[in-house]
Amino acid sequence: MARPSSGAGLGIADLQRILAERQSDLKKLYKQRTRAERELDAIDREIAKLEGAGRGGRRGGRARNERSLVDTLEDVLRSNGSPMSVGEILEAVLATGYRSNAANFRSIINQQLIKERKRFQKTGRAMYQAKGGGGKKKGEAAAA
Repeated sequence: MARPSSGAGLGIADLQRILAERQSDLKKLYKQRTRAERELDAIDREIAKLEGAGRGGRRGGRARNERSLVDTLEDVLRSNGSPMSVGEILEAVLATGYRSNAANFRSIINQQLIKERKRFQKTGRAMYQAKGGGGKKKGEAAAA
């Protein structure tokens, strides 16, 4: 039955029937949403297990890495051998598998490069390299 465009001309019984249908549809949608939320929660728990996140998974959990950001930055810059921009460093750090939930991870990298002057050298605007030249680690003697 097609509904009229306005409620004018409908009796109280018709309005009550329409209201009851809508309430019934609403209950069905709430049940459907609850089932979908349960399924999504189960999927989130499975993801958390696979990621090894322990409690909470992606929601508010802090990403854990085997190595510190500063050590990872140093390895990336040493392996490249030439100065890199902050954007290139960001891509290279993420390519190593380093994980971060930070919305401003590029800024965090930039702060670490500035803060760790003993390890990193600024070579130009937003360009950095590891101190001590290419491939040599701290304490290694130069070949004679």
